[in-house]
Amino acid sequence: MSRYHPFDPLITMMKKKSIIREYVEAILIALLLALFIRTFIVQAFKIPSGSMLPTLQIGDHILVSKFAYALKNPFTDTPLISLSKPEHGDIIVFIYNYPAKKNVDYIKRVVGVAGDRIEIKDKKVFVNGELFEVQQAIHLDTTIYPPEQSPRDNYGPITVPPQSVFVMGDNRDNSNDSRFWGFVNDKAIKGKAFIIYWSWNIDLPLFSLKRLQSIRWDRLGDTIK
Repeated sequence: MSRYHPFDPLITMMKKKSIIREYVEAILIALLLALFIRTFIVQAFKIPSGSMLPTLQIGDHILVSKFAYALKNPFTDTPLISLSKPEHGDIIVFIYNYPAKKNVDYIKRVVGVAGDRIEIKDKKVFVNGELFEVQQAIHLDTTIYPPEQSPRDNYGPITVPPQSVFVMGDNRDNSNDSRFWGFVNDKAIKGKAFIIYWSWNIDLPLFSLKRLQSIRWDRLGDTIK
């Protein structure tokens, strides 16, 4: 027969506190790890518009490498360690109108890097005097606007300044990009898009059979080029 010990309630309480403490520590570690990964390693984004069609569709969920170009101070966006530079053809996520709109992210393709001379003639893009063709780029509007009416189809020539890139959407006639608002500063770049991990029709009700039926299975796991 077990005997009652005056310290039994205290021991039981200490054991309960120990278990609670273990759970709290595990949750805190998991949160810190997730924050570290999101800040320095990889971040998920959702495509809300068709400016990158057909490369990226509305409803694509993508992963972006945060360390593709540099490890940054998350508070100042200053590179701590520079790893590489954006290259022609890279698809990047960046802060639109940096640093004013910290919470507005855009995704576009790099067309020009620092020092490049960019010119667009009747929808054709020239970089340093040579035709720059992107296999994925499309034109859905046959209208060609003169430069005095819009920079969409005729633009430049202009030189990309230091620590900046010139970006365009693959859906060339329906993209709000560098042709309209200028260059992207290196500090504004969040990372390089590299894979589609999920894709479905976000216009359908979230908790519905139709939304589930809209899953684009053939796009899951596709690398972004």
